[in-house]
Amino acid sequence: MTSEPGHLKDALADWLRVRAEISWPRWKGTQPVAEASVSDAFRNFFAATRGGRDAEGTTRVLTALDVALADAEKGRQLTFALMANWQRAVLHRKSVDFRTIPAFAKGGRERYDLAPDTRERFECCLSEIAQPDLSLPSRAARTYLDVLFFHPFEDGNARAAMLTLAFVLAREGVPLDQVHPLQTTRWADDAEGAAELAVLLGILITAADRSPSHGRQS
Repeated sequence: MTSEPGHLKDALADWLRVRAEISWPRWKGTQPVAEASVSDAFRNFFAATRGGRDAEGTTRVLTALDVALADAEKGRQLTFALMANWQRAVLHRKSVDFRTIPAFAKGGRERYDLAPDTRERFECCLSEIAQPDLSLPSRAARTYLDVLFFHPFEDGNARAAMLTLAFVLAREGVPLDQVHPLQTTRWADDAEGAAELAVLLGILITAADRSPSHGRQS
């Protein structure tokens, strides 16, 4: 969303400040399972949340999900250009660029400003998905929030964040059985909420790993 509701502090600046201060939780997870898939969980999520009100848009985002998961299977690096390719399918556009004006979300309650180096900083954040000293749930949560609060696209950033989360998990062969518990409002200055998202992702990953559908019961 790019409408101008009034003068607000820069939520992106808030996120970049708290991002460096978050006490990301430890996670004692299992090793990735090569045959595991996140496809069904995310397909079910998009179908349930969008299917009844936007059948055509749901078809487009599911097409984008297939592309994102194929990119993950090939081990591709996460970049804005890769995400823009998914977003072309989501928005049904020939080209999708980084936003050129400040963006707003949550009915105008959060403003994401724009500086000459915003895209460069976004790319730097995306490159940290393989940070070795941070657990997978924390890296996945942080990248998901990066997309929400950098708000890189003119439209469809919530969908872009979910597609990116699916990519990060699939790239490491880690499954989810459900995605709906992740759907809640996230605020840029909420460090505790960011850490709690990582905890929740760890719980969901562990639950899926123990599911009979993935053949890994403890």
